[in-house]
Amino acid sequence: MKDVLEILPIGGKALFRPQKVDLRSFVDSRPQFYFIKRIVDLLLSSLIVIFILSWLFPIIALLIWLDSTGPVFFIQRRVGRGGKTFRCLKFRTMVVNDFANTDQADENDVRITRVGSFLRKSNLDEFPQFLNVLAGQMSIVGPRPHMHSDCNKFSSVISGYKFRNMVKPGITGLAQIKGYRGPTNDFESMFHRYQYDSFYIRNANIWLDMRIVRHTAFQTANILWFRLYKTDFQQRLISKKFAAFFRGLNL
Repeated sequence: MKDVLEILPIGGKALFRPQKVDLRSFVDSRPQFYFIKRIVDLLLSSLIVIFILSWLFPIIALLIWLDSTGPVFFIQRRVGRGGKTFRCLKFRTMVVNDFANTDQADENDVRITRVGSFLRKSNLDEFPQFLNVLAGQMSIVGPRPHMHSDCNKFSSVISGYKFRNMVKPGITGLAQIKGYRGPTNDFESMFHRYQYDSFYIRNANIWLDMRIVRHTAFQTANILWFRLYKTDFQQRLISKKFAAFFRGLNL
């Protein structure tokens, strides 16, 4: 339960009255949606693992091995649904170091390898998480999973922050397509991410999930196209066109 203020217009004036809201109702009241969401997760993840990850994995694995010493996967303990811990999979994007499980990587972090920089910017480092989805630990769409240290730090600053842990974490989410991805270095970024995650949980539906997936796919394709084929001028020009297109989607 959480205390919120209900606004009642009485006699031309606004009366604020405390009201109890059961936050679990946003999840427990929609069992059919979450059943369908799980079916969609299984279908899409199976297709991606079979038709994309099956040939992409050996290519990325070879590039990682050639670029730096260490394992192909980076496996980290993250916060899942209900605050439970799970082992989150990623392609390794940094040199092996003692602070990978406690310190967020900055944009120009010296620990990030050359191949890792490309994988991060293109979101390809997240593709192994489709295996987490198949295992039932994650969903394709949902709040991004935090390290335990970050979850505790953010929840000590923002009241009700752990509300986002009521659903399975996602590979992508509303906050990410709004531009909030990567390290969280200030309160504004932290708070806006929570706002978008909270909005998603309160309003989640299959059509919203599909729009987020479509938007993420366009973003990834856009970045890959820029990296492989386009000049800086062309990148800026096409970026403006993509931005205008997505504004039209009202996402």
